[in-house]
Amino acid sequence: FGKFAAQPGKRDELVTCLLQAAQLLGRNSACIHYLVSTSDEPEAVWVCEVWTSAAAHDASLEPEDIQALIAEARPLIAGMSDQMQLTVHGGKGLPG
Repeated sequence: FGKFAAQPGKRDELVTCLLQAAQLLGRNSACIHYLVSTSDEPEAVWVCEVWTSAAAHDASLEPEDIQALIAEARPLIAGMSDQMQLTVHGGKGLPG
């Protein structure tokens, strides 16, 4: 789980970039779950990701199209906070 703080007035643009990332990750079988959400905080964007491994996540950041999207999103981000890495043991919606 991670919380992005968008630059003032840029939350919708950041959401769009993160949803584009979700589309690109559709080809990555190591990405099990990638959700982009907002809350009642005006500039907050939350991302919830489930990966087969931390190494798979790290490798997902390397392709050129992902790097280009990161470069596009970076100016929209004022900061990141409330990050938490969890070990998932199972649950509804996850492969067995």
